[in-house]
Amino acid sequence: MKADCGHCENKECSEGKDCYAFADDVRKEYTPSELDSMRVSGEIEAEHYTKLTRIEELALYASMMRFKRIGIAFCVGLSAEARTVADVLQKKGFEVHSACCKVCGIDKAEMGVVKIHGDGAEAVCNPVGQALCLERSGTELNIIVGLCVGHDILFTNRSHVPVSTLIVKDRVLSHNPAGAIYSSYYKEKKFGLDPDHCAPDG
Repeated sequence: MKADCGHCENKECSEGKDCYAFADDVRKEYTPSELDSMRVSGEIEAEHYTKLTRIEELALYASMMRFKRIGIAFCVGLSAEARTVADVLQKKGFEVHSACCKVCGIDKAEMGVVKIHGDGAEAVCNPVGQALCLERSGTELNIIVGLCVGHDILFTNRSHVPVSTLIVKDRVLSHNPAGAIYSSYYKEKKFGLDPDHCAPDG
């Protein structure tokens, strides 16, 4: 089976069509905790559609899921943003723990990672260390704030609890990676697509 929903023009699944004929299998896959998450997410969408920012939705979701201890895995380059996120969540009553990407201070040379600045000490980004740090803190939900591509994958894979990404690292586009697919210039000059390719509705 090839899944290619991205090129489907009709999205008849929105009206109840089971295009891949495996809905019955999927229904059986949801665990009780996953169903709770789905119901909470659905309630937030239904009651607060276009009314709340992502961070407000995230705080509401955590509250409705009865999470009390939230972890933040952040890039050292987004320390100020991580501090603000932590302060917002603390104001909303959560116990917040955070782990910087350079946690443990392990030199890149020890892991065979290329250094940006040449000779001298340069700590490696450590997503597995971040995951273990937050696990030792007993977090119930972890949030990614600006981890590099690849590091976000490792962190998510090793996190002992569910993960939500609040900020995605994009050094060129001010951490707004969607900008590249909305930009006619990027679509034409960088990706070789028609500049009007899949223009957003409206």
